[in-house]
Amino acid sequence: MDRRRLAVVLATWFYAGRFPVAPGTVGSLCAWAVASFAAHSFGVPAWTFSVAAVVLLPVAVWSAGTATEAIGSDDPPSIVIDEVIGMWIAIAPVATGSWPQWIAAIVLFRAFDITKPFGMRRLERFAGGRGIVADDLAAGACAMIGTLVVRWAGF
Repeated sequence: MDRRRLAVVLATWFYAGRFPVAPGTVGSLCAWAVASFAAHSFGVPAWTFSVAAVVLLPVAVWSAGTATEAIGSDDPPSIVIDEVIGMWIAIAPVATGSWPQWIAAIVLFRAFDITKPFGMRRLERFAGGRGIVADDLAAGACAMIGTLVVRWAGF
């Protein structure tokens, strides 16, 4: 497999981003489902996915940047690896069994990712894959704080 094809496979999160409706939400749901399944079925702490997001970050920047060249667009909706990283950051404070926290993490992440408050939209100005990933990192961090508040409130 050549590097451009590999980049597209990773950037679209194994083609989840090719879903014809709301690919960003589909990518987020895929990331959420993987983490939730691992936590609830195997006891994997949710915070480990935040560590995985940090480890995956250089791969995300590379694949998003390379995939934009292959696809021929600056920020194609099919690139969802940034949503995966943001979602995994958002779930860091989630306790393994708390469904309200899991639901808060995805709702808050999608809300921050779509609305891009607090100047997040400016982060998209970075060149290449860095701009694609940066705003989702910020959305994930904001959602992580919100999820922490939900946890702190006892839900």
